[in-house]
Amino acid sequence: MSYEHLQNLSQWRKTQHEEHNLVITLVLAISILAILMVIFLDLAHAQTLTASWYSVASCKREGTWQKYGGRMANGQIFNDNALTCASWDYKFGTRLLVKNIDNGKKVVVIVTDRGPSKKLAKKGRIIDLSKGAFSKISNLKSGIISIEIEVLS
Repeated sequence: MSYEHLQNLSQWRKTQHEEHNLVITLVLAISILAILMVIFLDLAHAQTLTASWYSVASCKREGTWQKYGGRMANGQIFNDNALTCASWDYKFGTRLLVKNIDNGKKVVVIVTDRGPSKKLAKKGRIIDLSKGAFSKISNLKSGIISIEIEVLS
């Protein structure tokens, strides 16, 4: 082998080694990211926050009933007794298991609307339950309750 050929071979091996190191670094970075995502999703699986309820009457008081013609953000007419909720954090159609932490009662609701107000959401109010859903897990006079949410689908 010529000296020039050995130099080219040496340079080729060095390049291959650098590319191999880059691949290993990328695989490690992706693995760490995947692990962090699993941890994050597991922590987000059940959260403890606060919830309130809303009704046709409260929507009329706030003027949203007239403004939107009684329709929720998903386009359906709002029904006080349906087991639904409003949330900014979940897609429409998502089924949530909502548990009242104080008494252990649970209800399954479907996200059909957006809310609570952005101001209340910043204070930790994650969800507004329909009057019917709230009444399944608490007395309406409670107004605000501590809840745990689990995403079902």
